[in-house]
Amino acid sequence: MSVFDYTAKKLFISSWIWIAPRESSSKNTFPAKLFKTKPTLNPLGSARQWLDQIEVDNPKQAHYLCRLIPSQCPFERDIKLFGHTLLHIPPLCKLNPLYEETVALRFRAMCYLADECGEDISAYC
Repeated sequence: MSVFDYTAKKLFISSWIWIAPRESSSKNTFPAKLFKTKPTLNPLGSARQWLDQIEVDNPKQAHYLCRLIPSQCPFERDIKLFGHTLLHIPPLCKLNPLYEETVALRFRAMCYLADECGEDISAYC
């Protein structure tokens, strides 16, 4: 299952889209001109931009990134007692605000190793 398939099924898409309210001609409503500008608060924007701008151009760097960034969430666990599953801890990596960027960086490193260097990347899958 790909990252996109998993997140697309789990996220409520309309919660990510900002829809401007319609202007009303009624004088009793709140002035619509205040809604024309969308407030922007993006404290992690520079970190996201930095991760997206990292270019993988060295095999040593690509191997390091593939080893550093895990292919699956390391926090997902099944708590078992006497062979019976008591508790399932879901993958919490999806809560990381930089998750998509780090996975994309790992993917770029794997593509560099496979395409440019011609190496076998099955050890990182």
